[in-house]
Amino acid sequence: MFKRSTFTLGGAALSGALLLGGCANQMSQRSDHEDRVERKLLEHTLHIDVGDPKVMELPQRRVRITEQKRFEVTEFEVTRHYDRYTPYQPWREVYEIPLGAVAVVAGVGANAVNLITFGHLPDSVTHDWLEYGIAGLNPFMNVQSNGRAQQNLAGISEVQKDRREEFTSLPWSERLVEVMAGKVNHELTTDRAGILRLNLLDSPFSEQNLKHIGTLHLQVLDEDNGVRGDASLLLGSSLRGKLLEAHQLIFDDLEDDDVSQWVHRVKRLSELGLEEEASELEQSLIELTRNDPELQSELVRALARQTGRLVADPGAQ
Repeated sequence: MFKRSTFTLGGAALSGALLLGGCANQMSQRSDHEDRVERKLLEHTLHIDVGDPKVMELPQRRVRITEQKRFEVTEFEVTRHYDRYTPYQPWREVYEIPLGAVAVVAGVGANAVNLITFGHLPDSVTHDWLEYGIAGLNPFMNVQSNGRAQQNLAGISEVQKDRREEFTSLPWSERLVEVMAGKVNHELTTDRAGILRLNLLDSPFSEQNLKHIGTLHLQVLDEDNGVRGDASLLLGSSLRGKLLEAHQLIFDDLEDDDVSQWVHRVKRLSELGLEEEASELEQSLIELTRNDPELQSELVRALARQTGRLVADPGAQ
């Protein structure tokens, strides 16, 4: 009685081991390859180029602001290894067992023929048929099937391919710039190219007396990364003395003046060394008189006679 019980337990254990160990048909391992790039930020700066000369003698200045970054770039080849297997489905044994028996017989015969032909038959006939037959005869294992195969990640390996440094310089595009003039802080914005166009004759500087302010302090801040850039731009004493008068010449009401006063404004701006502003005012006056050809012709003649400025013939446009 004791021996029978022992044999029963032993048989059950053996059957269980076969069921657990043989239910999944292990297949050849599969690997996937891909490239991975790792970028490590080494340096991050904001650079403000105030241009030359460092002392501002004209009321307009283009300031270029760039965001510069230096990276360490490492390239890896990543390989993922997968264990593949065919999951066990008991009902498939209904046809796999008889097919397995046929495959074993065919495989034995093929191996016998292979001996006679000195190994000229391919492995797909001699080896694969036997392997298929043995798996088919095993009631606790299905034959290999690529269509039903499943996989588990077995491991990941990485191999470094390259390491280098990269440098980027991008415009501080449409971002905030703080300009401090004395104790007054102005908030301006760059254009899409990262250019800040300073014009001391225009708002907000025109609303402030800059006569006793010798320096403009510029600051940009990347709040996300805590990076700041600073620069200073000196204001020449000669320029500071011209700003108030130049602002009046440009922005005081034009329509209440006559031709001689218009010409005086253009001439005086030119005498102050503000040629760009003089040309802009001249074009504004031409546009103002566009609907009065006679008045416009008088203005053009007066400009040529008193200032020597040659204005393009408006009628030729």
